[in-house]
Amino acid sequence: MNFPVLSLIVFTPMVAAVLILLMPAEKRNETRALALAAATFALLLSIWIYATYLIRGLSGYQFVEEYEWLPALGLKLIFGVDGMSAPLVLLTGIVMFTGVLISWGIDDPHTPTGIQERPREFFAFLFILASGVFGVFASLDLFMLFFFYEIAVFPMYLLIVIWGWVVTREYAAMKLTLYLFIGSVISLVGALAMYFQSGMNTFDMRLLEQANFPTEFQIFWFLPVFLGFAVLGGIWPFHNWSPDGHVAAPTAVSMFHAGVLMKLGAFAALRVGIMLLPEGAKYWSWLIMTLAAIGVVYGAYIAFVQTDFKYMVGFSSVSHMGLVMLGFSTLTREGLLGSGIQMFSHGVMTALFFAVVGMVYDRAHTREIPELEGMHKVMPFASIGFIIGGLVSMGMPGFSGFVAEFPIFMGVWKTQWFVAVITSISIVITAGYIMRNVRMVFFGEIPEKFHGHLPPLTFMDELAIVFLCLFMVGLGLFPSLMVPMVQTGVDHILNLLGGA
Repeated sequence: MNFPVLSLIVFTPMVAAVLILLMPAEKRNETRALALAAATFALLLSIWIYATYLIRGLSGYQFVEEYEWLPALGLKLIFGVDGMSAPLVLLTGIVMFTGVLISWGIDDPHTPTGIQERPREFFAFLFILASGVFGVFASLDLFMLFFFYEIAVFPMYLLIVIWGWVVTREYAAMKLTLYLFIGSVISLVGALAMYFQSGMNTFDMRLLEQANFPTEFQIFWFLPVFLGFAVLGGIWPFHNWSPDGHVAAPTAVSMFHAGVLMKLGAFAALRVGIMLLPEGAKYWSWLIMTLAAIGVVYGAYIAFVQTDFKYMVGFSSVSHMGLVMLGFSTLTREGLLGSGIQMFSHGVMTALFFAVVGMVYDRAHTREIPELEGMHKVMPFASIGFIIGGLVSMGMPGFSGFVAEFPIFMGVWKTQWFVAVITSISIVITAGYIMRNVRMVFFGEIPEKFHGHLPPLTFMDELAIVFLCLFMVGLGLFPSLMVPMVQTGVDHILNLLGGA
């Protein structure tokens, strides 16, 4: 067996969480340093996995590890990544690293930033969440995918209810948890139905892909499985837990929530729903396309009218995740390729958006857009980061958003051209609210009440912004860094769909 790099990356955050909890509570900076060291190690591992996959021109499931667990029930711990999941492992490493940077903060009693209250427990819960996310993206065993899925969801409740925005944190945390647990339970029932229907006594998804379930079975179980996961992906009309969760969460958790967790739902819907039940996917594709198209336009419109900076980003996230589901629904090479890249591009973009919103809120103590003005003069790095994120969000050529969205709309046009026309409205709306908020928040004169009261960004904040921007610009200028890899994953999905 090869070096167990995927086991290492999955369990590193879990081990780090235990070590952090063992540290004395008063050693705050040492706790932060350990968290940063663990996040850096996970990031380097994710870059190594991605680069190795890319340089070797690999295809199919790679870095496969297999460990017996409960053979009598067909349960194994199987890790492996393909062209769709390797970029998401990298995305998780990026968001984990920058989330720790953003949470570092300033220990200033007058203008504290970052995580000041119980940072030891905060980083421990955040890393348990990260371990679950890595586990889902790397799992090739259906049961273990659910196992890590629940590990990823549960810490969200604690992270929001303890460190979140005091006004709505209890409501938002409970709402988020109930939505996601109910969705996952529905999907789990479908997964068990596949296990018993296959008669193979295994949850190995590589084998279940070849199970050839009866068409009637696939049609019946596809929607519960796909939509159960797609709840976490923010599909309309099961999206409304998401903006509330975004707004109530502390900054690093918002980055994880929108940047990675929503991709978790979309990825699981693809891996379990479309890849294991391809005939069901073809039968119900029209419904998924309809729900996704509504979500794309609806999310953009609601984002346009928001006066709360964070709610604006939250609804924008719903709109852009709708594009991922829209690409899935086409079942075409272009649509699936665009969705694979969009999951990565949107993950980095929305992590940057929430990081900037958090920086502004920590200093101005308000998220009301009409009250914010002239922030560029105090935090120019934040304004540049938000503008670059905005260009990605608008799908401008030269940025990762264009590389992702253009193939999606090509796939939709090939399938249902009028849906492409309707959803393209969201591009115009997105450009409107991005440019308006850039002008209202970052330019103009600083309000009198903020004069002399807004501390500048820390080095950690600026490093996080630059790091996230590099990936969005790099992918936009050099799409060959990701497109061929995602293409290998798409080819495998198309084979399962019978060349659809």
